[in-house]
Amino acid sequence: MGLVLVLLTGAEPVATAAPVGRFGWPLQPRPTVLRRFDKPAQDWLPGHRGVDLAGAPGQAVLAAGDGIVVFAGTVADKPVVSIDHPGGLRTTYEPVRAEVSVGRRVGRGTQIGTLEAGHEGCGTCLHWGLRSEGGGRRRREYLDPLGLLHLAPLRLKPVGP
Repeated sequence: MGLVLVLLTGAEPVATAAPVGRFGWPLQPRPTVLRRFDKPAQDWLPGHRGVDLAGAPGQAVLAAGDGIVVFAGTVADKPVVSIDHPGGLRTTYEPVRAEVSVGRRVGRGTQIGTLEAGHEGCGTCLHWGLRSEGGGRRRREYLDPLGLLHLAPLRLKPVGP
């Protein structure tokens, strides 16, 4: 069950749906996906370990879900923010000029920084990544961050004959 919020701007009502689920888009309004996730067969092989989302320089970048900032700094000359979420998940955002510090608890939709130009291959876009941090018998694994959004109904297929 969702809620609808009606905002009045002049004489025209504008309706927006309230957020549903634990995670949301890291850019608002909902961005165009410029490049999809392409999981490599092995972690060291070529692939695209996230999705590229269309954005504008200086645009607010939001925490996709509740968590704790575990990194806010530079990696290979790119500004990056990483957030650990319950359930052993970590999201990453680049190139993002951080407005949060390591150890800060953030909620879904909290501004964590601003988008900078310069992401290879798309000029100004947000590279949004997701990784399962493993634990127990599970190993670290790159995942498609769009799966956090539940954009399509889940369909299970049989695993055997």
